[in-house]
Amino acid sequence: MRSQKRYTNTTFTHRTDHEAGRHRPPRAPSEPRVCGTCGAVYRRRRWVTAEDAGPLVPHDGAGAPPAVVACPACRKIAAKSPSGYVYFGGTFAQAHRDEIVRLVQAEARRAAEDNPTARLIAWERMDDGRFAVSTTTEHLAERLGQAVAKAYDGDVRYDFSHENKFARVHWHRD
Repeated sequence: MRSQKRYTNTTFTHRTDHEAGRHRPPRAPSEPRVCGTCGAVYRRRRWVTAEDAGPLVPHDGAGAPPAVVACPACRKIAAKSPSGYVYFGGTFAQAHRDEIVRLVQAEARRAAEDNPTARLIAWERMDDGRFAVSTTTEHLAERLGQAVAKAYDGDVRYDFSHENKFARVHWHRD
């Protein structure tokens, strides 16, 4: 007998790629690849730091030098198209701006050790006294919001776009 439930787990877990893969770069035909800007290495279908990559020997064993390309983070920085924003507001944020900036930069460095494509793009100062930072990944924006909330308490709100391709994190403390 069929269930009378209106929704099933597949209703919530099925993810349709509405952009038909246009947001993804074409697959790399040759590995490894090296980012000409930051030095990150694409190896085994993943971007890693140069220290973690090891010797750069191609899979085909031909001994050809690695191709020099731009990593996804460098492309986003050059195009100024962030995947996340973190907004800092309130009187506490204005009074402790330098401390918050140092904390965010330190957390971004720690995140880059795991994922070199997770980087800060730019800092902005808003007209209403708030300030914000844009990030290359939505995961980094979420991580920065969690770090600031853990260190300084306050209220944090996470807003994700459709299918989590963009994140806005709002942190506030008076």
